[in-house]
Amino acid sequence: METTGRQIYMDHSATTPVDPRVVDAMSLYWSEVFGNSESAHSFGQEAANALEQARQTVADLLGCRPSEVVFTGSGTEADNLALRGTAWAARQSGSGNHIVTTPIEHPAVGNTVDQLRDLFGFEVTRVPVDGTGLLDPDDVAAAIRPDTILASVVFANNEIGTVQRMVKIGQVCRERGVLFHADAVQAAGRLPLELDDLGVDLLALSAHKFYGPKGVGLLYVRRGTVLVPAITGGGHERGRRPGTVNVAGAVGLAAALRLAEEERVAEAARLRRLRDRLIEGVLASVPDSCLTGDPKLRLPHHASFAFRGVEGQAVVLDLDLEGIAASSGAACAEGEPEPSFVLEAMGLPPDWSIGSLRLTLGRSNDEADVERVLEVLPGIVQRLRACG
Repeated sequence: METTGRQIYMDHSATTPVDPRVVDAMSLYWSEVFGNSESAHSFGQEAANALEQARQTVADLLGCRPSEVVFTGSGTEADNLALRGTAWAARQSGSGNHIVTTPIEHPAVGNTVDQLRDLFGFEVTRVPVDGTGLLDPDDVAAAIRPDTILASVVFANNEIGTVQRMVKIGQVCRERGVLFHADAVQAAGRLPLELDDLGVDLLALSAHKFYGPKGVGLLYVRRGTVLVPAITGGGHERGRRPGTVNVAGAVGLAAALRLAEEERVAEAARLRRLRDRLIEGVLASVPDSCLTGDPKLRLPHHASFAFRGVEGQAVVLDLDLEGIAASSGAACAEGEPEPSFVLEAMGLPPDWSIGSLRLTLGRSNDEADVERVLEVLPGIVQRLRACG
């Protein structure tokens, strides 16, 4: 691949580089403190102490009890444990059979809910969103039935950046005695995670979204919430997540979350300025373009667009040739563009919803990066339209 100028990474919602300070925090636990945290001997107890210190750090940052923190292998696994665990527990107790969610969830939630419906007979209601991807808390309230066991809502959407009114939705669920799960994978390090204010019973995070390592996530489980383990095995994580715990990963997640929270306010303000310049510049310079997601209730680092009559994946590939890494919400199957299901749920017609582009900023980005995107993007869209 030939590129011009320096490489610019604007896909921080997909993953982030591991912070060197996080690497330093983890380094001891690869070869020196390597014991199995479940082992009774001194090697195991040293690892167990490190694991519990990481759990305490996370609990302090989230404002919960250490016993409410379950380390997992990813955010996807955390979402799966929340959904399957509560659904199967409800089935076991006979307390209900109905799940409320949205049509714009990440597949970690959306596909899991579909499986619970198709293979296990649970009933599902997807509450519609408006043209900016926002959910009306009153619609959530209307969707809840006497047999509803869980409402699952993405805190901030990965494709369009829209941030839901989680506090109000949490109040709705609490008033009706329904468990509330939040996929907060995109929110950590960018939005405050005040669990009591949010009213969540379950909340999923993934370390690699906030400059931590891949392969480790967590699920907050409010005390008293009953889960049936989604995988079976030993009694790790108080019987909720079997399998030898990734101690180095847990240490890295805790270190990354601490740094992200310490720097969140200042970094969010910096990224918001860059984001707003990017949005303003793209809309002004690219005809037949629109911002996707809510213009105000959105992640501070997140700019997403739809271009009429252009395949988003083609835009991404041409940006890559210019040394700019971005992403598209539209998939491609057998050479044919497939509209974004998120944009379709928001009411965008197919000639717009195939043309999605997501640019997500991070610590490495500055004003020069934004200006470089604004320099090359209009020509890319114009050229693709001419070839189309």
